[in-house]
Amino acid sequence: MPVDVALLELAEQAGQNAYAPYSRLQVGAAVLTEAGGRYSGCNVENAAYPSGGCAEQHAIAAAVRAEGPGMRLAAVAISARDGRGESIAIPPCGACRQRIAEFGEVVEIAFAGGDGDVVRSSLAVLLPQGFRLQAG
Repeated sequence: MPVDVALLELAEQAGQNAYAPYSRLQVGAAVLTEAGGRYSGCNVENAAYPSGGCAEQHAIAAAVRAEGPGMRLAAVAISARDGRGESIAIPPCGACRQRIAEFGEVVEIAFAGGDGDVVRSSLAVLLPQGFRLQAG
C-alpha cells in the first residue's frame, strides 16, 4: 500500500500541532496500517532533550493503542517545517527507522519536500541491517 496524498496531508496537519520551542522544527507523521487504519502524531520537544518524542514515535503509538500489539505498518508519511515555516524533506531519524521496523518489514516511507516533491523510499533502503530480536 503506497503512501497517498491523504496520508501526506494527515502528516502535514499533525505537524501543525507540534511542540517545538527549541528546534523550531515542526514534524508531523502519519502511518497507514495493514488493516487500513490511519493514525498521526507530531514531535513534542522537552527542555531535557532525551525526554521529547518524535512524530513517528507518537503516530506508531497511536496505531498500537487503536489496533493492539499485533498492528503492522504498511506506510509512513512525514511532513516537516523549519523555523521559517518552510516545508523541508527529512527522513525519519535512526531511532524511528528502528521503531518502524518493529512493526513492519515492507513499509513505504515518504517525506514531502519544499517544492512539493515527495521522496519515496522503502524501509529496506533506509535501514538495510536493522536490529531484529524474536519475541518470547
